[in-house]
Amino acid sequence: MGKVALAAKITHVPSMYLSELPGPRHGTRQDAIDGHVEIGRRCRELGVDTIVVFDTHWLVNANYHLNSAPHFKGTYTSNELPHFISNMGYEFPGNPALGALLAQTANQLGVETLAHDRTTLGPEYGTLVPMRYMNADQRFKVVSVSALCMAHYLNDSARLGWAFRRAVEDHYDGTVAFFASGSLSHRFAQNGLAPEFGFKIWSPFLEHLDREVVRMWQAGEWQAFCEMLPEYAAKGHGEGFMHDTAMLLGLLGWSAYDAPAEIVTPYFGASGTGQINVVFPVTPQDGRAIPKAVASAAEGYTTIATRL
Repeated sequence: MGKVALAAKITHVPSMYLSELPGPRHGTRQDAIDGHVEIGRRCRELGVDTIVVFDTHWLVNANYHLNSAPHFKGTYTSNELPHFISNMGYEFPGNPALGALLAQTANQLGVETLAHDRTTLGPEYGTLVPMRYMNADQRFKVVSVSALCMAHYLNDSARLGWAFRRAVEDHYDGTVAFFASGSLSHRFAQNGLAPEFGFKIWSPFLEHLDREVVRMWQAGEWQAFCEMLPEYAAKGHGEGFMHDTAMLLGLLGWSAYDAPAEIVTPYFGASGTGQINVVFPVTPQDGRAIPKAVASAAEGYTTIATRL
């Protein structure tokens, strides 16, 4: 019935907002902003009606959660980096009907998930920053998904992604884009060194690791990447323990996915962390059952909790 039209791994660095403001950081993240604008343009071209964001700034300790309120509006200041994002206004529509379908299908496939459509819970900046540049005209409805998962297995996140695809393709009358909103390596610069590392990666090891991962993505080496994801998430300080990435790859077919990634904003450093905007082309994944590749993800993850 419905269609998954676009999938991407995206940055949400708060210095993008700072880049808008007068001062020494003005204009310094225009490349990342332009990448978001381009992805938003593609969503419009593809007829997307709703964007689902796997938000690595929404921390949860049990279950998976969706913020599917009918409307979002407010003023946001980051409790993590209030000197970067302060009093940022936001407004865009939600999609309670899609949120309910996503949660229902995930539960049917054995991943306990709750959708919250009557809530005062506001989105985190993993959702707010991308929507600022992709959805300024409020063209798209938005559903935000918890992806800073403190006590979850990565294989469940992969299954969640596959369930979301089934929900859209089997039950939803519309067109949806899915974004994994989070960095590659996420080792922030040590306190006191942030200015020095404003545009750098924390260590040569992490930069080399990230760049090799980007190469693998561009080469379509998904089986190898899926096998290394648990260790990469841990040793590479992956943001949100890379549950957003597991969700996105589950949606795409996990290690059975074979399309090369397309870089929209090249890899860059921000406060020690590794960032990118990259589109993963959506390829056909037939069958209503969980594909063998997604189901077998459990083999590598059942003994690997979020924190190693």
